[in-house]
Amino acid sequence: MGRLLCFGEIMLRLSPPGRELLMQTPRLDVWVAGAEANVATQLARLGHDVAFASVVPDNDLGRAAITTLRGHGVDTRHIALQGDRMGLYFVTPGAGMRATEVIYDRAHSAFAQAPAEGWDWDALLTGIDRLHLSGITPALGPVPAASALAAVRAASDRGIAISFDGNWRGKLWEQWDLDPRSILTELVAHADLMFGNHRDIALLLGRDFSGEAEVRHRAACEAAFEAFPRLRTIASTARTVEHVDLNRLSARIDTRDSHAQTGEVVLAGIVDRIGGGDAFAAGVLHALRNGQDIAGAATTGLALAALKHSLPGDAGLFRQADVNAYLAGGLDVRR
Repeated sequence: MGRLLCFGEIMLRLSPPGRELLMQTPRLDVWVAGAEANVATQLARLGHDVAFASVVPDNDLGRAAITTLRGHGVDTRHIALQGDRMGLYFVTPGAGMRATEVIYDRAHSAFAQAPAEGWDWDALLTGIDRLHLSGITPALGPVPAASALAAVRAASDRGIAISFDGNWRGKLWEQWDLDPRSILTELVAHADLMFGNHRDIALLLGRDFSGEAEVRHRAACEAAFEAFPRLRTIASTARTVEHVDLNRLSARIDTRDSHAQTGEVVLAGIVDRIGGGDAFAAGVLHALRNGQDIAGAATTGLALAALKHSLPGDAGLFRQADVNAYLAGGLDVRR
């Protein structure tokens, strides 16, 4: 395995303790966050050589974010210190029949204002065999969108594999672009691996897919494979929400000529579901980079997604031993 580079914004997540409402009491818990940072963190915890490219302000917040990622084993040499502010977001955890709510406060962040021409892709991509990024970066505005496009073009020119997680964020897109299809389409066109479901594909292709869930999903994947010649693999999860503390989750991976589908796992007593999709992405990348087939990758991705639901904060922090224990089915105390 070579080195993997994640590219995107590092943020801070602030949440009220326990199940309180935001500002119910004057306390907030803080975690280092961000979709790509979550993937990088979990991959590093699993032993992968992973670097991160981003920008954070040269202050205590930015330096703390770098220290956190470095502490988990992420190569942080390509995180620049510049700009004025750290992107923030606030999560009010749900409970019972009250849904979790998110408020973004990331406009004019150091990353969002970093000029697209300021990234040295020759240096950033040296020794890299896969670039990972998500649809959140272009949703931040025209400058980050230009940076994301420059990243995938540079990687493609160098023959580097690209994984792209759709991570649709309507609240961010609606602030500057009401029709993001052209940007997202080009990003996916460079990818060999996409994380997304039939709704993401419908957005990209401007068409709907109907029928039973499995038929609809396969039709969407086949349409995506036809539209994007470089695309080889599509990984996704399906979630059923009974209430905030009880979900059911399954995973699926489609290739051009095959697919693998897991059964559902019941997630009861959920601690925090934010970051579950990033843990799934990390699990799939981990498995594929270790030579597992798509069935093994779907199972590993689902295992890490399920484990993330047991952990507060954004990032999965699990080791291979945790994955093995989960897959072995043992829930008794490990002594």
